[in-house]
Amino acid sequence: MKEHVFRLTEGTDLKTGIREYCQTNRITSACVICCVGCLTQISLRMAGGEVYFQDNNDREIVSLTGTVSENGVHFHISASDVTGTTVGGHLKEGCIVGTTAEIVLAELESVTLTRQFDEKTGYKELVISSNK
Repeated sequence: MKEHVFRLTEGTDLKTGIREYCQTNRITSACVICCVGCLTQISLRMAGGEVYFQDNNDREIVSLTGTVSENGVHFHISASDVTGTTVGGHLKEGCIVGTTAEIVLAELESVTLTRQFDEKTGYKELVISSNK
């Protein structure tokens, strides 16, 4: 396992920024270890896949988790507002970094992660292959 630590700055789309970092650094299989920072805008797909949440108020990133594969990413995020009320869901484009987002990824060397469309779920689902 190889660690990657990087920072996204104000105005960067969180999902796009992570994806671009991985492309630039040729990371094809990884998981998010942690992310701290803030957002000025949030865009989530909620459980069930049919409801979306969007908001343009400042929020603190409470957690970010997920996987990076060579043909897609899958992230879930939780973020809290000024009252501490927290919302979470599937990270979509449109989550815009405020002052910073500090991210730690673990690049996985013993497995290769890919995504394949699953007719049952209607989504590209994770496929794990051993590199041993």
